[in-house]
Amino acid sequence: MVNVPKERRTYCAGKKCKKHQLHKVTQYKAGKASNFAQGKRRYDSKQMGFGGQTKPVFHKKAKTTRKVVLRLECKKCKTKKQLCIKRTKHFELGQKSAQSGHKY
Repeated sequence: MVNVPKERRTYCAGKKCKKHQLHKVTQYKAGKASNFAQGKRRYDSKQMGFGGQTKPVFHKKAKTTRKVVLRLECKKCKTKKQLCIKRTKHFELGQKSAQSGHKY
């Protein structure tokens, strides 16, 4: 389990800053795929009509983890950059971990 703080002091490459600043950390999420991208248009036209599935459908999934990408936004100049961290199954942003032992 990886627990990352919601704020991080790191280098900002923006034109105004060019030094270490406080950054807001969020998890990167891919946007909705466009219907008008060239690959999607080609795939749809190939699928039209009779003949069933024309391209291979991937079934042999081997990985059990995902690479986590952090999106860092500078609090001063709002410049955004992405930072890839290692593979992990569980990822949390700024949550306190449950402490073991007795609670009175």
